[in-house]
Amino acid sequence: MRRLVSFIAGSLFGTGLLISGMVDTAKVQGWLDVFGNWDPTLAFVMGGAIIPMAIAWAFTRGRKPAFGEAFPAPPEPKLGRNLVIGSTLFGMGWGLAGLCPGPAMASLTFNGLSGLVFLVAMAAGMWAAPPLKTKLEAAPQA
Repeated sequence: MRRLVSFIAGSLFGTGLLISGMVDTAKVQGWLDVFGNWDPTLAFVMGGAIIPMAIAWAFTRGRKPAFGEAFPAPPEPKLGRNLVIGSTLFGMGWGLAGLCPGPAMASLTFNGLSGLVFLVAMAAGMWAAPPLKTKLEAAPQA
């Protein structure tokens, strides 16, 4: 049953990415081009994700999920080095390629070789991140 629920949730997420235009690199880069030909429509996509998620976090407090052990803990609100470095790298990749992980997976069906190259580079970054994080955490703080 858990796999079925995961499949349905993933399909819904992927459909939302397609409908919202998040797999269109030109649309994403237009959102990021605030000093040029800015396209504000993705603000509705973000609002459509952030608002329901905030409601879901409030709703899950003190409850147990139907399929799973426990709901994940809310993210740590603390601003730290890992968050700043991770956000910077994510933003650089998003701005250069116009894709983030979910849309990158969805774009494999129509984005050809460039989508595959991006996905391989993204996977390599994900593979390299844990050892780099360990080194950064061992380095003295400035």
